[in-house]
Amino acid sequence: MATTSGRDPGKEQRTGEFTETVVKVRRCATVVKGGRRFSFAGLVVVGNGRGKVGVGYAKANEVPPAVEKAIKDGMKNLVEVPVESGTIPHRVEGHAGTAKVILLPASPGTGIIAGAAVRAVCEGAGIKDVLSKAHGSTNPVNLVKAAIDALKQLRTKSEVERLRGVSLS
Repeated sequence: MATTSGRDPGKEQRTGEFTETVVKVRRCATVVKGGRRFSFAGLVVVGNGRGKVGVGYAKANEVPPAVEKAIKDGMKNLVEVPVESGTIPHRVEGHAGTAKVILLPASPGTGIIAGAAVRAVCEGAGIKDVLSKAHGSTNPVNLVKAAIDALKQLRTKSEVERLRGVSLS
């Protein structure tokens, strides 16, 4: 069983302009005639730290291929996030399954007040100051998906003005 990969959960790795953070590696066992056969699933957050973040989830028979496949999946699912002076423009709620994540803008110097899964998403997006609260499920996969859902809902002031056709002062 080769589970050592040089990539531990929570560790960051740089490739090009993007940073990959392994949030979770899951092990699944199926019982066959000769014993147990293991497979692995990797959850990875990919971000450039300047407003682009994506999440990837993939399975393989070994840890390194699962993580590599998850990184590829994350690169395909990048989301643009408006970051204003290190924080988010307004309060948002994201849902995935039974997990609910609330993200609140914070003043400079606050840092990222979040659990490991939501923290990885915020760091990948380049958010420096944010408050968060997770309700419901604490499953890392659903928390990451809920955080991405919340970030997709963010709008800047100029974007809202353009969409509504008004000028907010």
